Amino acid sequence: MNPTDLLASLREHAALLRGELDDETREEVVATLRLLHEETAAGRARGVARALRRLTRALSVLPPGHPVSAHLGGRRYATEAFRPPSAASVSELIDILGEPPPDPSALLGAARARLLAAPALSSREHERLPGGPPAGTSAPPGVIRLDDPRSGARYPRFQFRPGTAEPLPVVRRVNELLRADRDPWGAADWWLGGNAWLRGVPADLVGTLPDDELVRAAAELVEGDG
Repeated sequence: MNPTDLLASLREHAALLRGELDDETREEVVATLRLLHEETAAGRARGVARALRRLTRALSVLPPGHPVSAHLGGRRYATEAFRPPSAASVSELIDILGEPPPDPSALLGAARARLLAAPALSSREHERLPGGPPAGTSAPPGVIRLDDPRSGARYPRFQFRPGTAEPLPVVRRVNELLRADRDPWGAADWWLGGNAWLRGVPADLVGTLPDDELVRAAAELVEGDG
């Protein structure tokens, strides 16, 4: 094992490792890197070797095909020829690995809050406006309905003709492609997020771009996922 190559690989894949290692392993790796930094700074070759062995054990949980695993083999640590990286680069590596990965539930909550903040019709507005469904009935097929735990159902406003609850034909076509009946949040995110293909936010482009361009962009996403 070449310690320099191992640390270089750790720096290259640090962001990936942060999400792959469980909390206990990640904390052990960070603690061992701190120890390795201290031992190399003090010039203690035996301490460096011990820290490297400890680091190898901590990283042994990685699968054989992982890019870092390629640098874990062998029993010789060549500590005499080991040239530690700069203190700044080690500190950066420790900072990246030491920061816990983002909480998926928090990310999901933030994404849904962003979608719920977009202009929308309430259930009552949706029922009372021309073109809306009869009171107490579900939304027609091809219409996104987002359930807000505080204010109830929300129907993003871009879906309807102005002043009505009548769905636009292009919106219904795209929502059917995006399976909005099964994944309304995913469909809403497509409409209300930036789109590199269209160079803009799809909901803002309704009525500006030809309908077929919006449909093709949605079809490209569906075909790409398939």
